[in-house]
Amino acid sequence: QVQLVESGGGSVQAGGSLRLSCAASESLNTYGVGWFRQATGKDREFVAGLSWMGSLTVYGDSVKGRFTISRDNAKNTVYLQMNSLKPVDTAVYFCAAGRYGLGQDRTDAYQYWGQGTQVTVSS
Repeated sequence: QVQLVESGGGSVQAGGSLRLSCAASESLNTYGVGWFRQATGKDREFVAGLSWMGSLTVYGDSVKGRFTISRDNAKNTVYLQMNSLKPVDTAVYFCAAGRYGLGQDRTDAYQYWGQGTQVTVSS
């Protein structure tokens, strides 16, 4: 059972940056990884995905050009660099892992989920 723990969330003013981290309990070198977010009262939204081999990246339209997903398999860690943050980015951000995943935007492609970390962007 893979355990995932997000960190790095917090409060930031519009235009600022944050880097989220997702630490895994074991190697993720055969897992695709992704980030999703959920704002209060809204459905969970796909943010970014990265394939298990690291050669495919996918971004949600609302974050393309501002966010970057990456991974360091030696550290069992996934990252989400968030730049040019907007108030609409305010949400709980979740990392997820799926065996041999391709960074899909579907929640059912991921078997393991973290508990989430809050990101709040003020205007």
